[in-house]
Amino acid sequence: MHSLILIHPPAAKPSEPPAGIARLSGFLIHHGAKPFLLDANLEGMLHLMRGAGLSGAEFQDTWTKRALRSRQKNLASLHDGRVFAHPDRYKRAVADINRVLEVSGRGRGVTVGLANYQDSSLSPLRSADLIRAAETFEENPFFPYFSERLTELAGRARPVLIGFSLNYLSQALCTFAMAGFIRKRFPGLMIVLGGGLVTSWLRRPGWISPFDGLIDLLIAGPGEYPLLSVLGSEGEKKCFPVPDFHGLPAGDYLSPGTVLPYSASSGCYWNRCAFCPEKAEGNPYAAVPVRRAMEDISSLVSSMDPALLHLLDNAISPALLRSLAENPPGPAWYGFARIDRQLADSDFCRALKRSGCVMLKLGVESGDQGVLDRMEKGIGLDMVSRALKALKRAGIATYVYLLFGTPYETLTEARRTLEFAEAHREEIGFLNLALFNMPVSAEWTREFETNSFYEGDLSLYRDFVHPRGWNRKQVRDFLENEFKKNRAVASILKKDPPVFTSNHAPFFLMKKL
Repeated sequence: MHSLILIHPPAAKPSEPPAGIARLSGFLIHHGAKPFLLDANLEGMLHLMRGAGLSGAEFQDTWTKRALRSRQKNLASLHDGRVFAHPDRYKRAVADINRVLEVSGRGRGVTVGLANYQDSSLSPLRSADLIRAAETFEENPFFPYFSERLTELAGRARPVLIGFSLNYLSQALCTFAMAGFIRKRFPGLMIVLGGGLVTSWLRRPGWISPFDGLIDLLIAGPGEYPLLSVLGSEGEKKCFPVPDFHGLPAGDYLSPGTVLPYSASSGCYWNRCAFCPEKAEGNPYAAVPVRRAMEDISSLVSSMDPALLHLLDNAISPALLRSLAENPPGPAWYGFARIDRQLADSDFCRALKRSGCVMLKLGVESGDQGVLDRMEKGIGLDMVSRALKALKRAGIATYVYLLFGTPYETLTEARRTLEFAEAHREEIGFLNLALFNMPVSAEWTREFETNSFYEGDLSLYRDFVHPRGWNRKQVRDFLENEFKKNRAVASILKKDPPVFTSNHAPFFLMKKL
């Protein structure tokens, strides 16, 4: 039986267990392997917060002294949920926890946060800097933690490989620092990288890996079968084992009660939106059969007793939504859904509410029908309006995503989006405002004059000259000076939980924590 270690690296929001390595673990256990899971993100952050040796005496500012003095109290308040009844106290607790992490990297030119990692001299967008992070791993602020933890775990697990789930840019520098340590300390171990960010790298046009000699294997897309192949087995086709979360510190995540993350699909079943990186990268849609997904959820709920179920799909399929409405999973739940006729039906929304749905994340993108049509979004504003109202009547909050600066939008259309948001201020629970980034792998980039957006050979996006003159500076000016200053919009934006955003929003809606 082959043993391996699967790692979720810093830095990412530590609000729930990492679903990716848990899914891989369930699959590999089913096929006879012995995976060990390590959430180095959560463990590393707690190490910095609890064992950084920061007394506060060396700091002059009142904020830092208060944050250090109250760190245990603030962590406890997020765990037991008391602070969620008081938004201002919640915001201060999160800011103070973030502050403790920030000062832990002092003197190294590094800023660590609950969802952030920035190095003043190294960029995750440059492969040379990632290699440099691997060579200078002892300078990483998490080094005292991961050097000891990996040595202990490798000695106990006797792995043949160590795999990293690298999904966000904020995780890249720490991932490579850990990989550099492993390469030096355990030169015989195979190092594998997978996850969303790695998939995007490999789908870049003309990709050639710059990491030879450090990283043995890069995996694009779902990693189950490639990992199994490395271990010398083929595996069953269309196999859907239950994710396995054993080994992860379920009670330590910064949320009140256990959050169960579950993904019933990869890719997107719609897969037509012109702006979407999923489409640009050619990521196929693959779904766990609905009946099997419901069985998985039931089994995991029974074993983990979660306070909240988080469905991670890019868009929960209509069939799965219907099944959830007919067969309540037990805990409160939320996830991302596409607006369709189902969600515009008041009876269906009430059924979702009875099943435990507390919030749905909705990609509305624009309040201008012409923009939506050119995006190939596949929704009409009339349906969006009816869905928002039906969900509001049912008691389900909405977390609405808007996208500005696409090639199809000008100030005129952006103002229509503002008008739409203002008209639906009672139905929109939370707002996420994003600026459009053009994926470097999108085929239609050739239609526009483009240039480098960020310096670095690993950049995933390109800047472009807007065909109608609505360029990024103008978009930012509109958002800051007009959109966000609208009284109705400002009142919605004020409710958004800092740092944790949609991951913590449901807890402000739940009556029982």
